[in-house]
Amino acid sequence: MQQDAVAERRHNLGPIPFEADAPFLKIIGELPRDLNGTLYRNGPNPQFDSPGAHWFVGDGMLHAFHLDNGRASYRNRWIRTPKWLAEHDAGRALFGGFGRKLPDAPQNLTDGGVANTNIIFHAGKLLALEEAHLPTEIEPGTLATRGYHNYHARVAGSFTAHPKIDPVTGELVFFGYNAAGPLTPTLSYGSIDASGKATRFERFEAPYASMVHDFIVTENHVLFPILPLTGSIERAMSGRPPYAWEPDKGAYVGVIKRKGSAKDIVWFRAEACYVFHVMNAWEDGDRIIADVMQFGEAPLFPHPDGRPTDPEKSRARHCRWTFDLSGDTDRFQQTYLDDLTGEFPRIDDRRAGLRSRHGWYACANPKLPMFGALSGVVHVDGNGKRLGHYLLPAGDTISEPVFVERSKDAAEGDGWLVAVVWRARENRSDLAVFNAGDVETGPVALVQLGHRVPDGFHGNWVGAR
Repeated sequence: MQQDAVAERRHNLGPIPFEADAPFLKIIGELPRDLNGTLYRNGPNPQFDSPGAHWFVGDGMLHAFHLDNGRASYRNRWIRTPKWLAEHDAGRALFGGFGRKLPDAPQNLTDGGVANTNIIFHAGKLLALEEAHLPTEIEPGTLATRGYHNYHARVAGSFTAHPKIDPVTGELVFFGYNAAGPLTPTLSYGSIDASGKATRFERFEAPYASMVHDFIVTENHVLFPILPLTGSIERAMSGRPPYAWEPDKGAYVGVIKRKGSAKDIVWFRAEACYVFHVMNAWEDGDRIIADVMQFGEAPLFPHPDGRPTDPEKSRARHCRWTFDLSGDTDRFQQTYLDDLTGEFPRIDDRRAGLRSRHGWYACANPKLPMFGALSGVVHVDGNGKRLGHYLLPAGDTISEPVFVERSKDAAEGDGWLVAVVWRARENRSDLAVFNAGDVETGPVALVQLGHRVPDGFHGNWVGAR
């Protein structure tokens, strides 16, 4: 009962008001000596309170756990976007939700970017991402902000927080929604080669304006989910929700060939659902298989009239989408692989876009709301069968589990999972290191922080070089 009370009265969503360096962290257990590199984590950490601002739009803060030959250190820094700098100088919030300026903000302010969703390393650059602006380049080690990176002016506008890096070619494939302006149905699509040169950038129209958080890339195809968490400039201008759940619009997924043109897109349809995150996808003859975390209704956003969505349907489960490219149907199949609530799926990224035999995701306590209750980690095989399941002590929560291979040539799935854990009783965080093939045993090592890392979104491991 006491543990339940802790879980109910406390959560880890609020920001921390400081930047810190911790050069020597206490370790419980023993860090693997060949686990050397940095876990970079990104998430919303508002510098100032802003009335009515959605959790999604807090200023980005990076958290870096550096592991070196059995030792561990930590550093966190706000990402100094133009918005963060303007508000820091003003000493107050100037923007509300989704880039909306507050009425008393200076008229010359235009950039409400927060760079708060993901951080990746590609072509020698560390890039903080959110889906409404270009990537923000970050200096590795110091976490200093270098500014927007536009690939020598070859890329413009919005840029997904979930680009895909081809493990064979090193190419980065990306898209952007709201590409013709806020709450528009236009998407952009492009690619960056392994050297960091933009090789493609084009735009196309979707069936309607939607929040398109993630997309699907296989060896030869790209798929764009247009799901009925819709955007409406009319709603936004009238003070209603800019994004809202409209299931009557149905679900669309557009398919194009990676070497083809967006003008040749083919649209598949299915029953209304929502997906924030894709685990992986691959080609199987004339079929495309995509494993996703599917919600029955979009969480965290209301219906157009402000009514909340159904909590029972607003939870994600591991689901398989199947597209038959040779058939005479425009429908795709949706098949749930498990009834366990979960989110933030990851794979061994060396199998991105190819058939994979291992996946992991954070799972939730079914008795608590979807977010703020991710309390364990699940290991599944290539068909969604559970291979391992670990739950934290009651009240504690876990972030996205990131896979790190044991070596460049190690077998798929041979390595570790690293994830930040919030300890509710102590109101602080650990970095947990699991054996990726044996998560049920629990962490092999815990790196202990003296403060908490707020619940965030995504992170990635960058190995020592």
